Amino acid sequence: MKHAVKTMTKRCGRVEEAGGFTLVESMVALVVLSIGVIGTIAMCEWAQQGLQRGALTATALALVESRLEEKRSLPWEQLLTDDLDQDGTAESQMRDDGMQGDVTNGDGVFTGSMTRSNIRLEWTVEFNRGRQPGTASLATIEARARFRALGGQEREVRLRTIRANPRYVGLPVLS
Repeated sequence: MKHAVKTMTKRCGRVEEAGGFTLVESMVALVVLSIGVIGTIAMCEWAQQGLQRGALTATALALVESRLEEKRSLPWEQLLTDDLDQDGTAESQMRDDGMQGDVTNGDGVFTGSMTRSNIRLEWTVEFNRGRQPGTASLATIEARARFRALGGQEREVRLRTIRANPRYVGLPVLS
């Protein structure tokens, strides 16, 4: 009978010496792994927001540059007209009436606007003298593009240029 008890103790001794991970070690490893995965997911979201903001900024900049170049290429007398669909025909006239994006009525700042690809594009023409192209020697042309990024932040791209009236600088007048 003593012999049977001794064997049982040896078996118990082997079970106690067996290698492996305990439940507590496994849980700690799982928590550490979860923290790493959560950090990786947060970094991916941050990168996605940055990529979207960069793409929207590039699109906004292209729209602003395009609008400024269009205004610079028009004959001086047509600075207040706009070809919004770029088919060669002017569809709209810029306004100075305090409506549709124009801040103040009669302030001499003519405004046009449109929305494309969730980007609000506004442009202004302001003459240095008078309120019509014929009486001015210079025009300040500004274009702004506003958009909301993925995180809800409002962003703006703004460019401005000055254009001289060809009658005042001695260049031939384009009609």
